[in-house]
Amino acid sequence: MTLKKAAALFSAAVLASGLLSMSAAASESKGLDICIITSTGVDDGSFNQDCYEGIKTFLETHDDCSVKDIKESDYAQLVPTVEKSVGDFDVFVLPGFNFAGIGDIALNNPDKYFLVVDSTIQDSEGNPVSADNVYTMTFKEQEGGFFAGLAAALTTSSNKVAVVNGMAFPSNVNYEYGFMCGVNYANARYGTSAEIVELPSYAGTDLSGNNVGGNYVGDFGDEATGKVVGEALIDQGCDVLFVAAGASGNGVFTAAKEASGVYVIGCDVDQYSDGADGDGNIILTSSLKVMHSNVTRQLEAVYDGTFTGEDALLGADTDSTGYVSEEGRQQLSEDALAKMAECYELVKAGEIIPASGTEYATDDFPGLD
Repeated sequence: MTLKKAAALFSAAVLASGLLSMSAAASESKGLDICIITSTGVDDGSFNQDCYEGIKTFLETHDDCSVKDIKESDYAQLVPTVEKSVGDFDVFVLPGFNFAGIGDIALNNPDKYFLVVDSTIQDSEGNPVSADNVYTMTFKEQEGGFFAGLAAALTTSSNKVAVVNGMAFPSNVNYEYGFMCGVNYANARYGTSAEIVELPSYAGTDLSGNNVGGNYVGDFGDEATGKVVGEALIDQGCDVLFVAAGASGNGVFTAAKEASGVYVIGCDVDQYSDGADGDGNIILTSSLKVMHSNVTRQLEAVYDGTFTGEDALLGADTDSTGYVSEEGRQQLSEDALAKMAECYELVKAGEIIPASGTEYATDDFPGLD
């Protein structure tokens, strides 16, 4: 072999080695393609938006990653949308009970990651599914509802309060029952006399076909009906309304703004900014379900390779439920704030356990006696 030919072969080997190194580096530096799918958009000012904020927080420190949001208003098409998109993304953030049916998709795509908010998952035959590539986060909404019920009972002047929900999914039934517990606790322990108002024509039917009462709009994106329900409750004398209805809640907000002396308790996130009404504000406080930090935490785990599949149930003991007490973001009295802070510590310690839709009664739960 001539010296010239040997030099050429050496140069080619060096070039090939360099290209392989660049390719490996590019592969190693490839970030995550994230997809969030919702039925009412990521700008609903509530549930979906809080999940989206968790993604945005993650992206602030990971500029090699990206997110695409997909809005599919047909509930029946949400799971098929995941299936159609599964080849295009690395991680799916799926807020809402309607994603419970992704079990087969997750099992058939073990190299993809799924963060399901507000539901565990099942396969096409309805069997529960747990998988290494799936993290489901459900919350003790009854705790958030409890704090809302306390706030309502400790604030009302008319002694009539109510909760307005979107649909009778387990999370919303939990909110309803928790709210009832909070009102009952305040009545029993703090001498209030609040009455919970329900409109029979808007009673909810849960997934098992049971009538759960309450006031259900029947959708999470129907502002018009939300306003109708809000107006009907205000006409019944309610002056504090806890609203857990997604975008439908905007209609309730409108009804409260058009009335006089009516407070609204926000849900899932701090909704004080949405309560602005001229020089005033209709938001009393907001019940919190802290999704954003949990979404961020799981995306970090996927990114750094420490992700572990789990069905997590989150509550006050992990700072995942609560209420807004920050000055300037709520209008609770000092007395109400003190009593709610006292109760928060008892809930966190497990001494008060508000009833959910599956355990205890709203007038007979641990901590009430």
